[in-house]
Amino acid sequence: MTADPSPPAMRLASTGTIIHGVSVGEVLGVSTLAGARLIGGKAGLDRIVQRLNVMEVPDILAWVKPHELLLTTGYPLRNTPQSLGRLVTDLDERGLAALGIKLGRYVDELPAEMVEQADRLGFPLILLPNDVGFDDILNQVLTDILNRQAALLARTEEAHRALVQIVLAGGGLREVVAEVAGLLDVAVAVVDPAGHVLEAAGDTTVLRASPAVSGGEYTVVPVVAGGHHHGRIVAHRPGGAIQDGDIGILERAATVAALVVTRQEAVAAVESKYRADFLRDVLTGRGGSRVAARARAFGWDLERPVGVLVAEIDPEWDLPPDRLLAAWVTALRRHDPRGAVAGFSHEVVAIVGSGVDMARLAKDAVAAFADCRPATFSTGMSRTAQGAELLPDAYGQALKAARVGRQLHGAGAVAHFDQLGVYRLLSLVNDTAELHSFVRETLGPLALDEDAENADLRRTLQVLLETNLNVAETARRLHFHYNTLRYRIGKLERMLGNFTEDAHLRLNLTLALHVLRMRGI
Repeated sequence: MTADPSPPAMRLASTGTIIHGVSVGEVLGVSTLAGARLIGGKAGLDRIVQRLNVMEVPDILAWVKPHELLLTTGYPLRNTPQSLGRLVTDLDERGLAALGIKLGRYVDELPAEMVEQADRLGFPLILLPNDVGFDDILNQVLTDILNRQAALLARTEEAHRALVQIVLAGGGLREVVAEVAGLLDVAVAVVDPAGHVLEAAGDTTVLRASPAVSGGEYTVVPVVAGGHHHGRIVAHRPGGAIQDGDIGILERAATVAALVVTRQEAVAAVESKYRADFLRDVLTGRGGSRVAARARAFGWDLERPVGVLVAEIDPEWDLPPDRLLAAWVTALRRHDPRGAVAGFSHEVVAIVGSGVDMARLAKDAVAAFADCRPATFSTGMSRTAQGAELLPDAYGQALKAARVGRQLHGAGAVAHFDQLGVYRLLSLVNDTAELHSFVRETLGPLALDEDAENADLRRTLQVLLETNLNVAETARRLHFHYNTLRYRIGKLERMLGNFTEDAHLRLNLTLALHVLRMRGI
């Protein structure tokens, strides 16, 4: 099941406001309206009446509200009967439920145009009995509305108590959705912000097969806690719409679901800290003698040959590490359920079996991180470690691969320690000032990018060294004429020395160019 990433808009009830009502058809069934007659707008009998009003002044349209049953004797219209033709349209546009009118006192009959408009708009026109006072109608219908609301509120409160009791008894989302499905006779699911089903109950096939979780026959209520959107409750009742009274229960269920989610997050945060502390001890050689046993308590297998991966958020992005950890947890679950993963302050570390394709795992972690784009992270991979006591070395290799890989290839790099080559050795030089000095002394003016010609000459030198001084191949790669390249070689030798004859100089030049490629050096 998928979901629109933006939370659906919901109608929220405010305390003290009548939010439920009775249908126009039910209003016609009360005893005071036993003699009433529907003369138009039969299609609107299911319109909801939440309040009543009396029209006995000319400017009543400025005061009417949606879902009102408007009662009138026609007194304001006695001198302008032509306005009756427009009245139904005006009331319908304002969302009124129906119009009840007494004839014979001020208006003898309703024009045919008014009845036609009522039928066309599905706006009920009710002919009221003359022997019943408006106060009797108001009292009885309002009493029915308030009784209905009181019953619905009592049902909602009872459901709320049952749901809270589930949480107090240690229940989770599974028990919450099962209770809601039983109370409302609906299919219901809790989905996370990405639209993945966390728990479901009832006929879940209609939920999982749905292309969307909002609109139509589906009712959606956001699960919000602490100002954060944690997902949604989705409900579906086959063969019938979910009533307004049921929405109140779904809203209470969403509140309880938010409590469950925040409780789970709190527990997960504590467990995550314990996992991270333990794994940090292992990777720094302070795990003690019971590393394997303690790892099994977390569901990890560190007794087999394993590889270590380190993922670091690239420096240009300020992103909480928990977002990166969630992506790696999702990816690791598919590749190695017995693998270890934990988040540190600036990185995520994963330990997986040697049979896992680490490059594929890193790619899947990038895919799981997609909702955080354009932020990126770089990943380093270690050699295989044959035991827990070798994990500190493997961790150092993965960390080195992540950082050198970023220096060489930029943000989002994925590098294996064995693929670093000479860069692995260069990265061991902690004194970057010494590296800068070596580059300047070896390349001279070619070390700077201030002069475009020098940068171009440096590119020529790099290709020459890569082709082992093969002039013809270098000219082909750079699209130079042979004589032009010979001229450039002469100029380079005047600047750098006779590198075409001096193998040691060629080695120094090659190393200097490699250092320049290492970003951040």
